[in-house]
Amino acid sequence: HDRIDEVASRFAALRAEIQFRYEKACLLKPEEEPASRQRMEDEIDALKEELAFLERINRGGEAMAAVDQERVKAIAARTWTDAWGQEKPLLSDDEVYNLCIPRGTLTPEERKIINGHMDVTLDMLGSLPFPRKLQRVPEYAGGHHEKMDGTGFPLGLTRDQMSIPARIMAIADVFEALTAKERPYKTPLKLSEALGIMQRMRNNDHLDPDLYQLFIRSQVWRQYGEKHLDPVQLDVEDGSAFL
Repeated sequence: HDRIDEVASRFAALRAEIQFRYEKACLLKPEEEPASRQRMEDEIDALKEELAFLERINRGGEAMAAVDQERVKAIAARTWTDAWGQEKPLLSDDEVYNLCIPRGTLTPEERKIINGHMDVTLDMLGSLPFPRKLQRVPEYAGGHHEKMDGTGFPLGLTRDQMSIPARIMAIADVFEALTAKERPYKTPLKLSEALGIMQRMRNNDHLDPDLYQLFIRSQVWRQYGEKHLDPVQLDVEDGSAFL
């Protein structure tokens, strides 16, 4: 449930308050109407800009700057008057919490639920009677959220504890997730954006550095993009900048 429309309705109420103060000021001091009008227009412009800011960060992204988090808290400290004449914060504590997620778009509580899909994957695949040549399928499928430094999930495996196919799956999963058009909760990234994120993940020891280099040099990302991505996403010809 996206609550940004509820937030916008409070901004509309606050805008009406600003206009009402202007009209009242004009009745009390008509000679100061130009100054009152300018003050009203400045306040409304600032209100529009703040709402546009909230709408932008509500879409989420790779990371949220600390200065943006502080701005959300400052906006939340403003008040509006509800239908019963009571002053209330422009944003609730829970809305501030959800708008100030430092990385990604999930709260820690939501991420814990999402991460549980790997436990389900391992349980389901581990219960199936795979033939000998497919017996390592659970390992390959269950390792695509592991990181080379051991900070991934569900098992917290390090690079040395993972097979090469499992490490390959981790790279493939990240690339597909960043560029996929079929995920309604996010906008598919251009190749430059996706490869930039993956390069940083490699630098942070999240992706296997040798396999990542092979991924870039082989241009498998380009072959995949030409086959599965929209033309607007294909903004990289040579991946050397991402090695």
